[in-house]
Amino acid sequence: MDDRQIQIIKDTFWPLLEAGVIFTLPLTLITFALGLIIAVITALVRLSDWMVPKFIASFYVWVIRGTPLLVQLFIIFYGLPSAGIILSPYVSAVIGLSLSVGAYGSEIARAAVLSIQRGQWEAAYSLGMSRTQALRRIILPQAARVSVPPFGNSFIALVKDTSLVSVITFSEMFRKSQEYVALYYEPLILYSEAAVIYLAFSSVLSVLQHRLEKRLERFSAV
Repeated sequence: MDDRQIQIIKDTFWPLLEAGVIFTLPLTLITFALGLIIAVITALVRLSDWMVPKFIASFYVWVIRGTPLLVQLFIIFYGLPSAGIILSPYVSAVIGLSLSVGAYGSEIARAAVLSIQRGQWEAAYSLGMSRTQALRRIILPQAARVSVPPFGNSFIALVKDTSLVSVITFSEMFRKSQEYVALYYEPLILYSEAAVIYLAFSSVLSVLQHRLEKRLERFSAV
């Protein structure tokens, strides 16, 4: 590695890290929060006896899980304008990522609810609770603890998936690295630099997830 390449790393590392902190992480948090809401609602609808909403929810999950996220982003940002719907790169990114998280997350939430023993429902009913009360007071709190590890993995995966929104011109960290590649003509160094920052983000989040799981284990054991 020559002096020029070392200087490029010095000049670009902090701007790339800043783009990750200012754009990538907030985008991840916003889309995960929205996706989590969508996931829980979709899961509950699919577990209900409402046939039409249940069909719509199942169709939504089938479509999103059966098509690539990259294609979905292209449809939202580049396809919808032909139908008169023009969205900014940021809004398109939020919609695309949130729908993806919602579809995959609904399977996690649904599996977590189904994992709760039937006796928990029966105990709630014996106390005079309705189905809604049993779900809110007994089932969902237990299902939430069960779903922490898979949702934690989904959050970490989402941090990396945000790199896909670079194709719709949203200026997150990977888009920034592409701009530097066009400027310095050093793709190996700059893309590797972006990969190291993604790895750092994922590693920190993995540690936090592990600590949260340990705390929940101690809480459950009490």
